[in-house]
This record gives sequence, C-alpha cells and structure tokens, in this order.
Amino acid sequence: MTSVLDLAPVVPVVVLEDAADAVPLARALVAGGLPAIEVTLRTAAALDAIAAIAREVPDAVVGAGTVLTPEHVGAAVAAGARFLVSPGWTDLLLEAMRASGLPFLPGVSTTSEVVALLERGITEMKFFPAEAAGGTAYLTSLASPLPLARFCPTGGIDVAAAPRYLALPNVGCVGGTWMLPAEALRAKDWGRVEALAREAAALRG
Repeated sequence: MTSVLDLAPVVPVVVLEDAADAVPLARALVAGGLPAIEVTLRTAAALDAIAAIAREVPDAVVGAGTVLTPEHVGAAVAAGARFLVSPGWTDLLLEAMRASGLPFLPGVSTTSEVVALLERGITEMKFFPAEAAGGTAYLTSLASPLPLARFCPTGGIDVAAAPRYLALPNVGCVGGTWMLPAEALRAKDWGRVEALAREAAALRG
C-alpha cells in the first residue's frame, strides 16, 4: 500500500457513536477526495464501523486510531483496518503494531521519542497533540537534524492551520476533524461532509 502519509493531504479523524453512520460517512469522505479514514477506538461502535467501511466502501482506506494496547491492535486487524495510529507508543505496543503487518503511525511529541523510533527503523509518525506540542515551529526545528522523520500532525489543526503544516518538508499529511462538524453528523448531512472533504483534499502546502 502507498504510505498513509501520501494518500491525501488530510486524514479525517472520525469518532462514531453509531456504526450505521459509518458507510455513508465514508462514502462522502471518499467522494470528496479523502480516502484515508481514521476511525478512533474511543466508542463502542468503532470496531463495527471499521468493519462496515472495510466491507462496503472498497475505495476507502480505513484505519484504526487511538490504538493503545496489543489487544486494540488485534481487534483492529480482525475488523479489517488497513493502518493503525496511536497517540503515543511503548515497546510493547510498537511490537504489536509491527507484528500486525499493517502500516502504522506511532505518536510522538518529543525529540527523544522521534530519535527512539528512528533507532528502531521507523520513519513515519504521528505528531500529537500537534498544536499543544509546539505546532509548525517545533516540526520546523526537527527537519534539519532529523531529516528521515516524516509526520502526520494531529490535534488542534483546523482548515486555517493545515496549509502551514502541509508546507513543511517533513509533513506528509495532517489529521483533523473540521470536515466532520458535529451538527452535520447529527443531521446526517453527508453532502456537507463531502463538500468540506473536497475543500480539505484541495489543500496543498
């Protein structure tokens, strides 16, 4: 599979309370040009949502986010996830994600964490929480000393901030939720989601 960082400029970070919304939501995001979809394991519906998208939206590349334990890894793989994202990492979690055979983005927020992953042969990471952890200024400062590291910054990024991140040489994509406004999800306004996804897909640094 193409690197998750190269599928689209934005990866929607989805929190679903109702698995029945998963397929129409995924179809709207894909139609808008955002095929990589991170469904976070924060709700009881998450695994069913991943399974439904994997089964019924073949053009979507659905992944599992908020992966915290080896058990999460196993459940995500069983549900049909095609990539894994964690907000942070431990050696135990890293071992499980690597053993899954899926692409994965372990979360980092410090230089030492980045160096530790590079030491383990991992060059693609999630930078989280992006805005709180130093934002574009922090990532800019990492580019020269750590040129092999590439990031998907996530956390507090909106449509205004995204282009600033995407302009950086060490950023492949950003994660965000702005194309998934709560009122649109409540109203099942998939047309609005598709329109916002299309705007996000057009973002370039």
